[in-house]
Amino acid sequence: MKKVLFLPLFRMQSGHHQVAEALMDLLKKHTNGVILKKVDLLSYTNNSLEKMITAGYLKWIRYAPETYNLAYKNLFYVNSKKERPFKWSQLIFLKKMEQLIDEENPDLIVCTHGFPSQLLSQLKLKGKCNVPIINVYTDFFINNVWGSKGIDFHFIPSQKLKEKLLSKNQIPKHSMMVTGIPVHEEITKKAGGLKNTDRPKVLISGGNSGLGGILNLAGELKKSTNFDYFVLCGNNKKLFDEIKTWDLAHIKPLPYISSRSEMNDLYEEVDVIVTKPGGVTISEALRKRLPIFVHSMLPGQEEINLQYLKDNKLVFEINRKFSFEKQMLNILKDHKKMDQWDKSIETYQKEMELENPEEMVGIMKLILNLKQVNKPSYLTNQSKVIYS
Repeated sequence: MKKVLFLPLFRMQSGHHQVAEALMDLLKKHTNGVILKKVDLLSYTNNSLEKMITAGYLKWIRYAPETYNLAYKNLFYVNSKKERPFKWSQLIFLKKMEQLIDEENPDLIVCTHGFPSQLLSQLKLKGKCNVPIINVYTDFFINNVWGSKGIDFHFIPSQKLKEKLLSKNQIPKHSMMVTGIPVHEEITKKAGGLKNTDRPKVLISGGNSGLGGILNLAGELKKSTNFDYFVLCGNNKKLFDEIKTWDLAHIKPLPYISSRSEMNDLYEEVDVIVTKPGGVTISEALRKRLPIFVHSMLPGQEEINLQYLKDNKLVFEINRKFSFEKQMLNILKDHKKMDQWDKSIETYQKEMELENPEEMVGIMKLILNLKQVNKPSYLTNQSKVIYS
């Protein structure tokens, strides 16, 4: 029986976990006799260490976002020629990664976070790992934590990043597939266009941890006469309880939704999403062709994501100095801007080489066969798919 090991990082729910779970559910549905397991290397190494790092990370971005942003860009993104970050940690975690592989004996490893990918890359180059590895990127950029040498396949967010990896890292073209950021197959495609033209329904998403600064919009939300709102509060019970006390018919707070089917139904009901530039939420909204308004962002990753999304005209950024409702109304009524946005969505979706969930499963199935195979029919512009 084949085994696939998925490696996100941290135990808290994040895009890394959501992407891993989306691919796990795909494999579960479209294959038989495959064992699927998800492991956080930090918890596997030491539970207390994982808790300490998670708490420190959340406090850092909450109370000192400017310093986190500076550190993230300097260490992980802007100056990629620097020595790899966290070199000290290799002494601790490389042996743990070897131990994990020996214990689990997987036939395929899927990394949805850069840190496990970096460790596996080093083990591959040292000849200490012969398991096929897929990097599945969960942002609209690739930081320099990710491993590249020795990694067998890459599921990449965009053509631009594919070209960058091809020229900068000399990664073989046949090992890279543009998939976008994978979302659950229960998040179905939808045609664009407002359904509720008289009073559009708006979904406000602050992220699973509720760090999106939604309460900054409270004054306008309460007085709204133009929109009905659903507010996703994630695990932020304080935010949920606060909105409940408003007792307003046009504002409905929602707790964390774990069911992707329920989330798809919610996307189907609304006309617009106001959110942060997190990779998975944005990718789901792009798939549903929902106009996306960005109201806030976390430092580091989300700021870099936002720049990509603005450069490619895929989102509208809200200026906090002005009424966000008026900004939304003006844009939604501006046919020129909406036509441009629609064309941008078309361009983005046409870049995808493996857009359908079954095609991603197809690649993983080929790898699990452990033999050289001819290219699938949907990879018409690529060479043979070869892996060692």
